[in-house]
Amino acid sequence: MTLFDQLPFDAILFADGGSRGNPGPAASGAVLVDPHGQVLDEVGRYLGIATNNVAEWTALCIGLERAKERGLRTLAVRMDSELVVKQMRGEYRVKHADLQPLHRRAQTLLRSFEHVEIKHIPRKQNGLADSLVNEVLDQEAEAASP
Repeated sequence: MTLFDQLPFDAILFADGGSRGNPGPAASGAVLVDPHGQVLDEVGRYLGIATNNVAEWTALCIGLERAKERGLRTLAVRMDSELVVKQMRGEYRVKHADLQPLHRRAQTLLRSFEHVEIKHIPRKQNGLADSLVNEVLDQEAEAASP
């Protein structure tokens, strides 16, 4: 039995964002995994120049959008951004004006699901999404090189 088999969810969303510099070139990545550990979908997006927090919030939003598009009803969200997790749970307020629209978007998307559980995980457990972010950033850096 794996960790995935123990979860009563349609899928797990691993989401991550990162920037090289803060602000700097930024990307977001989201990976949907079924309860058996098989990747259902993944999306990586280059954001241009943005902060790490904007990249993290964008990753959550694009992951929730993909889960909604797939018709998932229950979702386990796993992120290594403790700040975003606590803000989504209402433990911390979202004070920064640039993040408030992303927060509202994520809250609206959450209402599309019957049940969502959002938890913080260590970075090493978020390897799928983290790798996707770095792949997008590496491809963008390579494309920008003369």
